[in-house]
Amino acid sequence: MMPRRSFFKTTALWLAATTAWRQGLSAQDPAFYPSVKPRKLVFPRDHGAHLDFRTEWWYLTGWLGEGSDVIGFQLTFFRSRTQHPDNNPSRFAPKQLLFAHAAVSLAKENRFLSASRSGRLNGTRFNVSELDTAIQLDDWSLEHLTHSAREMGSESEESEMYQGRFAGEGFALTFSASAQSKPLLRGNAGVSQKGPQSQHSSYYYSRAPLRVTAQVQLGQELQTQQIQQTKNSMSSEKSVQSLQGVAWLDHEWSSQLLMPGAVGWDWMGINLLNGGTLMAFQIRDAHSESLYAHVDARDRSGQPNHAWNGLRFKPGGHWRSKSLIEYPLPMNLELAGVTYRLVPLMLTQEVDARTSTGGFYWEGAVSLMKDEQLLGHGYLELTGYGGALNF
Repeated sequence: MMPRRSFFKTTALWLAATTAWRQGLSAQDPAFYPSVKPRKLVFPRDHGAHLDFRTEWWYLTGWLGEGSDVIGFQLTFFRSRTQHPDNNPSRFAPKQLLFAHAAVSLAKENRFLSASRSGRLNGTRFNVSELDTAIQLDDWSLEHLTHSAREMGSESEESEMYQGRFAGEGFALTFSASAQSKPLLRGNAGVSQKGPQSQHSSYYYSRAPLRVTAQVQLGQELQTQQIQQTKNSMSSEKSVQSLQGVAWLDHEWSSQLLMPGAVGWDWMGINLLNGGTLMAFQIRDAHSESLYAHVDARDRSGQPNHAWNGLRFKPGGHWRSKSLIEYPLPMNLELAGVTYRLVPLMLTQEVDARTSTGGFYWEGAVSLMKDEQLLGHGYLELTGYGGALNF
């Protein structure tokens, strides 16, 4: 059941954000939100927030450890620009909303722990930067750092790193993730179409693979950082695991993402064992038919790998969650008559987002297999199976 405090907080944010509709300003008004047009992405500026656009998210996933002790994790920050006019003088007007989801998947214990945060941007506890990735949502954070070769005492090129933290009931994770290559620009130089018409597009790039080191704390009594600081006796150094692994970060922003008739999407991002990456998505209708699909595979140097062109999603079964939503799990992939399997770390990786962005979706750690051969690890996202997404 939704916590009462979270329910009232989310309801208040939603009511405030939708007040502008009653003032006659349509969310579909093209004059209010900018459209996605071809342009050169410039970094580090485009690592930062794009406050004029309607929707934006930073999405980090990863695998930590190995064997039976492996841990999957995901952290997502969503920014949403409401319809409140910029000249509204009230400091209570929620012109920009910020939501976040985080989860860890514990394979050994078959446990899925998740948490969420929400608030409106206020420049202090809830803040994003337009200059680079620097997001603060209460005690959760994500930041992009660049160090020059001189600072690193090296003759190599500058070094890039992401660092951050998130915590929830029973878990806390602090991480640093170093970039191994330049940003992977999706679609046409960073403009990624989500339908046959160009207006259904987003700016989209990935950072993958990332080499990640994380300190993971687990325990029934472990809460957020503030509680932990006041009750240090609840956690001992033995409860802190220092783990290494591989991660993936997506950054995407748009004003009009889904085409008419679309209810959701299937997406995967896999770090291949050979150093390459594989990203694919499809936009679906209410009958789970694909309306639009795209595949983007890269070799270890970041160059396109066309060997995966033609890959398509094909459900290998169905699994019903506690929310009574039926998901196409396990999900398979087909290419030129060959079947590849996306094997979940566990089935119970459904995210309850009712207290933030609304509804349920499945987002979990998976392994890419060809017969019994392991090809890579990553994440699979299945949205819109419990009802159409509403941005």
